[in-house]
Amino acid sequence: MAGALGFLYPDASPPAIAIILIGSALMVLLGYKYQQGPELSFTLTFMHIQFHSHYGGWLAKWKNIEQIGQASISVDGWYEPVPWVGIKLKDYEEFVRSICPRVATKLLLDQRVLLVMAHKRMSDPPYELEDILFDDSHYHTTSGYVFKGLQAMLANRMRYNREFLGYDFFISEDFLDRPAADFAGLARRYLAAS
Repeated sequence: MAGALGFLYPDASPPAIAIILIGSALMVLLGYKYQQGPELSFTLTFMHIQFHSHYGGWLAKWKNIEQIGQASISVDGWYEPVPWVGIKLKDYEEFVRSICPRVATKLLLDQRVLLVMAHKRMSDPPYELEDILFDDSHYHTTSGYVFKGLQAMLANRMRYNREFLGYDFFISEDFLDRPAADFAGLARRYLAAS
């Protein structure tokens, strides 16, 4: 490539050719990145809310969502809002069965901070923190299906999230195009209209 540039521009110095090559490489990388689209996004339709990313996604149908709201953590009897949107499902089975392992792992890792904060603020927590963060015991759904492994860990974590925080899983405000309270309000309007 440098030889071709040297042939096309015989009077160009080697540093100028290097700058042209670096600039061209950066333009190619930026074009590729632009073509890939956004790293993550949400789709809200009359049927569902869906998360999309380059590593996978999840989908929750409105008919399976019981509640959506801005998450909060109890501090001395008062509830302090946190920059997360909580989603409470009616039934875990459809959601957990459809989620890919990479997304399930990311949910477990990203959302553990909320569970840790809620656990630490309890005066007498009913479980040890390690037991709830790494609980992969089999999870039995209401229909009799048994989750094992990573799916069981996700279902158990959702159960603990509900017990400690009132919601099953969360969306960080960092992933949203608006504040968590505004997104929760928008999602509740979709939920009410479904």
